[in-house]
Amino acid sequence: MSVMQLANDATPCDAACPGTPLPSLRHPQVEALLRQHPEALHSLVDGLGSPLHLMLPQVFTGNVQRFQRTFEQHAVDGALLYAKKANKADCLVRACSQQGIGVDVASLGELEKTLGGGVPGPRIGISGPEKSQRLLELGLSHQCLLAIDSLNELRRLQQLAHDRGQAARLTLRQRPESHADSRFGLSPAECAQAIALCREDPRGLRLEGFSFHLGGYSCEQRVEAAAQLLTLCIDTRASGLDHCRRINLGGGFAVQYVSPQAWERFRQHNHPTHYHAGKSFSDFYPYGAPRACAEALADILAAPVEGTISLAQQAARHGIDFIIEPGRALLDQAGISAFRVQGVKDRRDSDGYALVTVQGSSFSLSEQWFNSEYLPEPVLLPASPREPEPFIACIGGSTCLEADMLTWRKIRFAHPVRPGDLLLYLNTAGYQMDSNESPFHEARLPHKVVIELDGGALRWQLDGLA
Repeated sequence: MSVMQLANDATPCDAACPGTPLPSLRHPQVEALLRQHPEALHSLVDGLGSPLHLMLPQVFTGNVQRFQRTFEQHAVDGALLYAKKANKADCLVRACSQQGIGVDVASLGELEKTLGGGVPGPRIGISGPEKSQRLLELGLSHQCLLAIDSLNELRRLQQLAHDRGQAARLTLRQRPESHADSRFGLSPAECAQAIALCREDPRGLRLEGFSFHLGGYSCEQRVEAAAQLLTLCIDTRASGLDHCRRINLGGGFAVQYVSPQAWERFRQHNHPTHYHAGKSFSDFYPYGAPRACAEALADILAAPVEGTISLAQQAARHGIDFIIEPGRALLDQAGISAFRVQGVKDRRDSDGYALVTVQGSSFSLSEQWFNSEYLPEPVLLPASPREPEPFIACIGGSTCLEADMLTWRKIRFAHPVRPGDLLLYLNTAGYQMDSNESPFHEARLPHKVVIELDGGALRWQLDGLA
């Protein structure tokens, strides 16, 4: 072990720090990075600033391959579109290009970045409600697959297709019964009108299938919506629209950040006294989901929809393909956010815990800005060796906002936290590290560094330079 000894994440809390530890699960590459290269991590933050986001595209690629194997194991054709909104890093689009998968985008900027990163138009899906005219134009020019969210949008696309003399590739987004109040999607009546419009104009509107939008992580709701669209797809194709043979299952594949056992203990014992200032939260992400990522997809594909016939078997029987749009699930373990400790306010004598201030803010842990908490505990990487000593602390940002807390929950570290140390939040690539970043206080936006491990060697470069 180097002189920069890697401290344990957390130890069981005592009476001064009630609550359940939630150590982050670690991919082997993450474990190797932390154990073998602590000096390099300190050097990177020294040179590039705090916070610093570390990207691991090799892990991303492994997640892609696990989803692809799941489709193969269920003998069904499936296409992956990485949901680009989950992380802005350029290295991820390049990885998609190299792996031959697609990207889901919802803005002109995302589409331009994706095309520039080497992903061809036919492998790009464009979602989002009431797309701008320029986004429709560019999507049509590159033959992207457009998810249509309203009749007005469909008519705009039809006019554009006729003006350009091109057929528009599209899916119709239907609003599921379980989400009747959603602002997204077509009602069944509107969907019937849209199908009729496509049937009347097959040269301008090439209907390739259907999609839906679901909030949350219920596999059961996703199966129910998919089964309804599967029947609709079969009926629509039988009515003469021969290209209608795709169902987009969307994303919503939960990620397992912590062990299900630790998560269940946490849920049973969670209490406001475990947090700074007695903070309470109404809801949390399901950090310890028992079935996650590609396993969740396997459960969806294997679910029975007609007697003992599974969703995958029914789709294969009728020649119907699936599309999925994972974001967070493809980014599982593919990123780390490193924060330099700027100061420590020791209130252990009065309050029983310390307040650690890091260089940076909770804008870089976006869960905090949805009235929630990023619960996986940070790893302490000391700047110098020190003797073990339980140290209870919460972690705040360096802005002037009272609510700027990266971790409201009282964490028990195995070593004292001191200025100059690093706190590493693991598994932050999915929606955490850049969804709400802001140059508040004129602070620059954090850099992203692309990390590659080759045996014992570490190579890095700034994202976007390759």
